[in-house]
Amino acid sequence: MPMPPSLTRNSLVDALRSLGLSPGARLMVHSSLKSLGHVEGGPHAVIGALQDVLTEEGLLLLPSFNHGAVFHSGRVGYYDPRETPTENGLIPETFRRLPGVWRSLNPTHAYCAWGHDAERYLNRHHLTLTMGPDSPQGILHREGGWCLFIGTDYFTNTFKHVVEMSTGAPCLGRRTLELPVHLPDGRQVKLRTWGYRGGRCPISDPNEYVDREMEQRGLHIRARIGGSTVTLFRLSDFYTLLAGMLAEGHAGHPPCSQCPVRPNPTAYDVPSDWDDEAADLLPDSPSRAIGPLAWCNGTG
Repeated sequence: MPMPPSLTRNSLVDALRSLGLSPGARLMVHSSLKSLGHVEGGPHAVIGALQDVLTEEGLLLLPSFNHGAVFHSGRVGYYDPRETPTENGLIPETFRRLPGVWRSLNPTHAYCAWGHDAERYLNRHHLTLTMGPDSPQGILHREGGWCLFIGTDYFTNTFKHVVEMSTGAPCLGRRTLELPVHLPDGRQVKLRTWGYRGGRCPISDPNEYVDREMEQRGLHIRARIGGSTVTLFRLSDFYTLLAGMLAEGHAGHPPCSQCPVRPNPTAYDVPSDWDDEAADLLPDSPSRAIGPLAWCNGTG
């Protein structure tokens, strides 16, 4: 089979526009640079093409998760938005280092953003549920956002956790891990993140269930860019689909409320500081003293 031709920033722009992306769109991206084949300019070209298409009136949101790796034995033991590397591939790692890109303060699952209202999307992430309705992707969903997979699939789609947490999945801890964070102003504090489940979700984790339903209902656009399969969909469509599957059960699996999977115990576990009824921090949560805050590369 012949190799696909090299991609350039301009050819990527054309391909992204042909999917239906346009100036002002708000977009979450999960990516595999390797899947595209040869790209002239590497990850910078991919990021530049996305920025060219969305423009500064849009919003580009990428994961910059460390997945708790910095807290493992032999590692630094803290999260710092200025220096902690991502575990999400070369495109997100390059993106977080670019001038004008903001990064949130969640200790394990920080996001990076560029464009219109980027700071607003991120500056309360450490004050809310990690993947809740007011998390960066939760806000993106509320404001009509999209998600794009570049060589990835629904298994890597972290928006599924927004659906799970927003609908009360018992397998996710609600701000039940407390971890060291170095703030950009030099303060050393402890901030909260979620407790991740100790087993797979039998409905949302298997890629094939959601993929098949999204395809059959015509809820995503799928195409080829270079060597990569890309998938574009509205977050609102995915939310409605998965929320229904979790509430009703799917493929012989019981509803989410009946699933026995619970958060995986860790050495960093603490009682939750979240009030579900008020959808806010408890009055005595130490996180309240931090206030809204995010870090922008290039601004100190």
